[in-house]
Amino acid sequence: MGKLQEFHITFTNNKVVYGPGESISGTVKIRTSNSLQYKAIKVNCQGSCGISNKINDASWTLEEQYFNSTLSVADKGTLAAGVHSFPFQFLIPVGVPTSFEGPFGKILYRVRAAIDTPCFSKDYKAQRPFYLLNLLNLNEVPDIERASYAVTTKKFSYLLVKTGTLMLKARSDLRGYIPGQVIKLAAEIHNKSGKDTGCVLASLIQKVTYKTKRPVFDLRTIAEVEGAGVKAGKHAEWREQIIVPPLPQSELAGCSLIDIDYFIQVSLKSPDAVVVLPIYIGNITVNLSPSRPMPPSPDHCGVTIAPSAVGVTPSAPPVEEEPEEVLCAGGTASEEIPTKSHSQQDPSGQPVTMSPSAFSHAPGAALPPSHRQPNVSAPLFCVSTGATIPFFTEGNVTPIPTSCSLILPPEYSSCDYPHEPPPTYEESCSSANSSFNSRQ
Repeated sequence: MGKLQEFHITFTNNKVVYGPGESISGTVKIRTSNSLQYKAIKVNCQGSCGISNKINDASWTLEEQYFNSTLSVADKGTLAAGVHSFPFQFLIPVGVPTSFEGPFGKILYRVRAAIDTPCFSKDYKAQRPFYLLNLLNLNEVPDIERASYAVTTKKFSYLLVKTGTLMLKARSDLRGYIPGQVIKLAAEIHNKSGKDTGCVLASLIQKVTYKTKRPVFDLRTIAEVEGAGVKAGKHAEWREQIIVPPLPQSELAGCSLIDIDYFIQVSLKSPDAVVVLPIYIGNITVNLSPSRPMPPSPDHCGVTIAPSAVGVTPSAPPVEEEPEEVLCAGGTASEEIPTKSHSQQDPSGQPVTMSPSAFSHAPGAALPPSHRQPNVSAPLFCVSTGATIPFFTEGNVTPIPTSCSLILPPEYSSCDYPHEPPPTYEESCSSANSSFNSRQ
């Protein structure tokens, strides 16, 4: 660097995660071997979002800026040989969105410093990113404590001349979760035909919408569970659990270019049938206090079906459904569907455990009872799912990227473009209601 031996930015207490309305402060440190003339030394704090319809394209199609503040820490003068420090402080505006990094767009925050030198001399620049977390309080989402429920009926033909009817119901215990919580999923299948069905599949799916002129939909399977099929003429129930890994929150409040949605898709093969359960991923867990009671788990038809063993502690009992939505077939004996595979289990069948630090940003996160040391070869949080904050350490220590072996299941899909988006929350509710009314 010639005369400049050192030029970098440090944040107070090595803090790298901030919230809206907080102050961000630090120091610009400069070390020179000889005297250095300058016109000004400036520090800039900026937050912006950029998106493109090309993967990993640095030339954004659309951009929006959230704030851009510049502070002059030194006017025209000469830096003597040695070490110089220049403090700075900025106020982060209220209402700015959470940091995000995806293949088609990013929400970035950074502090940059520049030494403007006289004409024909080299200017010097340095920058350091920081991460912003605008907490999504799930308790502010209407009806968040209620179960998410969907049903569909499928009529199909087989053996050329025969017909049958299949009904697929699914529900989750809540509509909102935080990283580390357990999604309790229940499905019911009525196979009113003489043909066995194919396997049943439950997937936690992330949909990121980049609002370019021709919107890009990035669909990713986060976790997947597969159950066996249902025999001809049988009624069967399936209960499973999915741990929510570290994921970006559902709503990027303050950002008009990127939307993040999550849903659980329960599908059946042969015949093809699909239901969608929209859910929220947030940062503050649903408060199941006495003022918002959660009914005890219902006993369906007097038969208690134990959840499949995935080595996790249930986060909450499921809510009690309305009489017409109860997962039982009035007086009909129900079979249990065994689980064939789970992407959150290792080949030995044991549940994949997680590093506690992976959830340290999420208040009230519920973790499995046992943990193992983070796998340093595992994919980084910020790379695998477009996650927002790869660093969670505060204080007088160096931040360390968080690794989590749970994030990247083997079936993790690549993005598709263009891609038909899944139904919206309103569309899925309308479909569920129409299918339900048709049975009356």
